[in-house]
Formats: sequence, C-alpha cells, structure tokens
Amino acid sequence: MIKSLPYIFLIALVLMGCRQQDSKSKPEFTLRFGHLANENNIWHKAAMKFAEEVFQKSEGRVQVKVYPNEQLGKEMDMITGILGGSMDIMVTAESLENWSLPYAILCATPYAIRDSDHLQKIAGGPIGKEIEAHITEVAGLKPIAWFERGARNLTTNTPIRHPEDLKGLIIRVPNVSLYVTTWSALGAKPTPMAFSEVFTSLQQSTIHGQENPFALIRNAGLYEVQKYCNLTEHVKGWAYVVMGNKKYESMPPDLQQIILESANVMQAYEHELYLEQEELDYRFLKQKGMEFIEVDKAAFEKLASAAVMESFTEAQKQLYKRIQEVK
Repeated sequence: MIKSLPYIFLIALVLMGCRQQDSKSKPEFTLRFGHLANENNIWHKAAMKFAEEVFQKSEGRVQVKVYPNEQLGKEMDMITGILGGSMDIMVTAESLENWSLPYAILCATPYAIRDSDHLQKIAGGPIGKEIEAHITEVAGLKPIAWFERGARNLTTNTPIRHPEDLKGLIIRVPNVSLYVTTWSALGAKPTPMAFSEVFTSLQQSTIHGQENPFALIRNAGLYEVQKYCNLTEHVKGWAYVVMGNKKYESMPPDLQQIILESANVMQAYEHELYLEQEELDYRFLKQKGMEFIEVDKAAFEKLASAAVMESFTEAQKQLYKRIQEVK
C-alpha cells in the first residue's frame, strides 16, 4: 500500500495539470473587437497586436477576437452593440457626437489641430483626459487608447482648388452633423453614408466625392473610382479605441490592468505603423494614377471655421479655443 502512494500522487498531479490546462483553454472573458477598416489597415494590425498582448499577459484568461470590415455592423451599429452587450471594443471618433457627446467631436473638428505635434499634446494631454472622462461618464464607453489619424483629404473626379469648385458636388461624409454643416458651408451637397457603401456609390456616380485619410482611400480601393486627391487636410484628428465600461468594470482588477497595459502597447505600435504608412500610402496612390491637387487652404479654413463656430455651443467653443491655444 505504501509503495503505491507515489503512483497515486503522480496520477493526482497529472489530473491537476489536465484541469489547469483545460481551464487555460477556456478563457474567462472573450472580447469582441470590431472596426470598419480591412485587414491591411494599421488599425487592424494594431487590434491584432492588442489581442496578442492581452492573451499573453493574461495567460489565456482573456481572449480578444478581432472583426474588421464592419463585420459586426456599421459604426453606429457597433456603438449600439457595445452598449447592448453584444460586442465589447471598437475604434470610433466623430460618430460619438451622435450619442450626446458634445466634447467628442473635438477629436475631429475641421482645422482645430495644426500638426502631429499639436495633436500629441492635445490627445495625450489634459484636454484629452477631459474628453475621455466625458465619453465614459456620458456614454458608458471607456477610451483605452487613441490612434493618430492621417489628415482627411477630399477625393473627386474633377480637380478642386477653391470652395467655389464644390458647387453642385455630392460629397459623402460620416454621419456627423458638424461635417454636414461644414461641407454645406463650403458649397457642396454633403450626404451621410456608411463607409462600406462609398465605393459602389462612387462607381455608380450616386455621389461625386468623399473625404478620408490616405490609408482608407487606399484600403478601400477608392483610387479606382476617383481621379483627384485634393489636399484640403481639413481634419487632423484622432480616433479612440473604446470598451464598454460595464464590461471593463465587470473584470477583476488584475485583468483590468492587463487591458490598459495592452492598450498602451497597441497605441504605441499603431503610432509606429502610422508614421511609416502615411508616406507609403501617398506613394501608392500616386503610382495608381491619382493626382494630388494643392488647394487654397486659407479659403477652406475660413469658411469651415465659421461653420464650426456657428454650430458649437459655448462650452464647445471654450474647449476649441483651449485646443488652439496649446503651443
């Protein structure tokens, strides 16, 4: 009987190891992460980096599944999905305005940000923290990282050098009231539309143009249906990676810390990719035949800024002023 004890212990250890292995194979949390870009976009690569970091740091307790190409719905659907609990994380920006988040629009306001250095000081500084707290408090969405976005430029099939050239052109914009107001003031006919519908609408001439950073123009193949990239650079902004705050708070403190640490890694990785990709995307679009048009930026900024001021509340105007005062 005594001689058999080591074998009993050995079997117990094996069974314990099996149970531990089995527990590791079944994550305590599975998080669904959706975004609108395709698999080649740096947002997707950054999201995959986040998933890898979370899985490794949590030793398999948390699994993040990434869904590109609006697989979990259009942007507004995904926000609703997070609030309803059917998904957990997404990349979003100005669309947050539609959820009674007046400060969220500042991350994508026309001509509010001067350059990349200015953006880093705003998004990564005290004003950025105020905006993040506002989003969490009002919408229940917790920003865990932010991504710098390439400047938004207007693409068309006729060259645009001055706002007067926009007369009669139907321009696709995100479902954001400030963008509708701004492009109307510039002389265009803006129409809100999901990004996934843009290529076909341009192909069928339902719309005449759209505005987005180089990366999305490239990844969506818009160079196939648009000849000119007009360098309006009307928005230099950032996007947030947001997580449902209820889901975040439902996780143990150690896993919450892993989420935030992994998000920091994701943010740094995305920025590194962004700096490399911006120039590559410009060259790619040029090789594909797109012509880049220098515009009368002062004329665009004058009309756009006036439209912004007319649309903003007093609180938004004060925050806008603080942003512009940051040197």
